[in-house]
Amino acid sequence: MRAYVSVWKLRFINGLQYRASAIAGAITQLFFGFVFIMIYIAFYSHSTAHPPISLKEIITYVWLQQIFLSFIMLWARDNEMFDLITTGNIAYELCRPIGIYPLWFAKLLAQRVANAALRCLPIVLVVFFLPEPYRMTTPPDWPTLFFFVASLLLGLFVIVAISMMIYISVFWTLSPTGSILMISIAGEFLAGMIIPVPLMPDWLQRFTYVLPFRWTVDFPFRVYSGHISQTEALWGIIIQVGWLGVLIGIGWAAMRKALRQVVIQGG
Repeated sequence: MRAYVSVWKLRFINGLQYRASAIAGAITQLFFGFVFIMIYIAFYSHSTAHPPISLKEIITYVWLQQIFLSFIMLWARDNEMFDLITTGNIAYELCRPIGIYPLWFAKLLAQRVANAALRCLPIVLVVFFLPEPYRMTTPPDWPTLFFFVASLLLGLFVIVAISMMIYISVFWTLSPTGSILMISIAGEFLAGMIIPVPLMPDWLQRFTYVLPFRWTVDFPFRVYSGHISQTEALWGIIIQVGWLGVLIGIGWAAMRKALRQVVIQGG
């Protein structure tokens, strides 16, 4: 375990050096946040039906997406890990006296946390001081904040476990493009990143509830705003833990199978 913690620290520190990129990313995320909120304001102002989620909750939902984008985006990629497989340098990883699955898991986790650490604070310092209706609200109470933090962190682990499937698939496809496109596009839509889950048709909502993607974005963000009650949040956290165990178990088994059949590309 100490070896994996050391790998996490090294990758985290390495990720903190890209400060200029983080500032540019934060500005871009603020811009897109304003664009999405203006669209929802226009939508709500012309809607006559009672919405399943309030405009204020939607605005908070959008800002949380931008603040924690590094946590939740499925299209993030580590080209170094892809190159290990496609160039044959995976042989060096196989020589290490540690497991590849937890090693790569630690690397991906550190990369996302480092990116979020650089981008979160600048966005937070802006969105809490914006004029209405663009201002982000705080959680209703302290227990809600606790459930949000717990669900957000579990969602981060779930998203890394899903991302590991993309890297493992390259052992067979030898190209990450297809896996990234299929999983990221479908996953982000079903997670509620394109349209919040409460605004989806009922049949599609039921479909999202039986898949793991929704528990990485929609669930923690609606816990924050109080749209999901604390009792539901507790049950949701238990489901997140269950999905995390399932995804890690499947990923670990798939990695072991891939390594038994691996062909070292490049000689």
